[in-house]
Amino acid sequence: MGPVNDLDSFAALRTEEGRALLAELRDYDPAQELAVATRLRREHPAGLVSAALGQARLRQRAAAKFGAEDAQRMFFTPNGVEQSTRRTVAAYRAERFAALGVRSVADLCSGIGGDAIALARAGIRVLAVDHDPLTAAVAQANAEALGLDGLIEVRCADVMETDSAEYDAVFVDPARRGGRGRIFDPEAYSPPLSWAITAARTRPHAALKIAPGIPHEAVPEDAAAEWISDGGDVKEAVLWFGTSPGTITATLLPGPHSLTGRGLPNPQVRKTGRFLYEPDGAVIRAHLVAEVAQELDGGLLDETIAYITADELRPTPYATAYEITDELPFSLKRLKALLREREVGVLTVKKRGSAVEPEELRRKVKLQGRNAATVFLTRVAGAPTMLIGQPV
Repeated sequence: MGPVNDLDSFAALRTEEGRALLAELRDYDPAQELAVATRLRREHPAGLVSAALGQARLRQRAAAKFGAEDAQRMFFTPNGVEQSTRRTVAAYRAERFAALGVRSVADLCSGIGGDAIALARAGIRVLAVDHDPLTAAVAQANAEALGLDGLIEVRCADVMETDSAEYDAVFVDPARRGGRGRIFDPEAYSPPLSWAITAARTRPHAALKIAPGIPHEAVPEDAAAEWISDGGDVKEAVLWFGTSPGTITATLLPGPHSLTGRGLPNPQVRKTGRFLYEPDGAVIRAHLVAEVAQELDGGLLDETIAYITADELRPTPYATAYEITDELPFSLKRLKALLREREVGVLTVKKRGSAVEPEELRRKVKLQGRNAATVFLTRVAGAPTMLIGQPV
């Protein structure tokens, strides 16, 4: 019983019978799928029941990205759920476009329409282009389901042959997954990053969504680069054209909180202070740890590791603060004794610059007790070290 994977199955879901089936499956429990499928097949064609159950599963998965209300009205493909931008991130980017005065966007590689929906909700007219007929049909259905088809035109076409001259901006989200999984070479994206950059330079404004692991030296000189995290998870990097060439920014959602690089030198290495700060992943990817360290009047524990140490507690959205109670050379025996003495039953293990696996460590220390603690396995001035503390 698979999800929708062809146009005929998808068309059947949009009939009156298909819509009624989906409404009936809105709150179904996947654990009861066999019983539900058996019951529904007495009244509906087996193929339609299979497609509806697949779609119901995808809608439940999509709720985390799109919110339950939108997800229950939208349609999805497995790739569409996997590759779509999270709603909060898409809305933030759409607001940035609107703030630039952009009134129309050619969304090239639009997928099932997640970004096009956010742009339309920001009042921007969108041309949504995807080369796959099923994906384009799903995008069209989503625009209609959310009442945005007046602002979104969906086109099934090759993005590399699409004329975007009449639009204020282009947005390109190249496919970064192939038959063998994630693609790391930007020239193996579909379309290639070099083509997307050329397309970006033809319009007054553009944004290109890329993998957050892109090397800084691959960022074009006429682009601004932004790393975005949502709820502490790094989601993407974006190359912006027509804004502030050469700037590097980390943006944290919700907020947004945006930190722009000032070209600071690496912070000094210093002794462990009372507080340890763990910078957000977007800050680390954007190479802006020095900017956060300066804000906190802090330094590094080790010149190669992105942990900041400081003597004072200062509020910052860009790092999570921990109060450090103990600093020990790495020793499983000493850690075990200390945790037993403190009656620690819940241990959070964080590591940078250590080969020890957190799960293996938890198993070996045999936790028991009513207290909680965090242990950082790291290096301090080059030496393997354990820092024990608590989140502030």
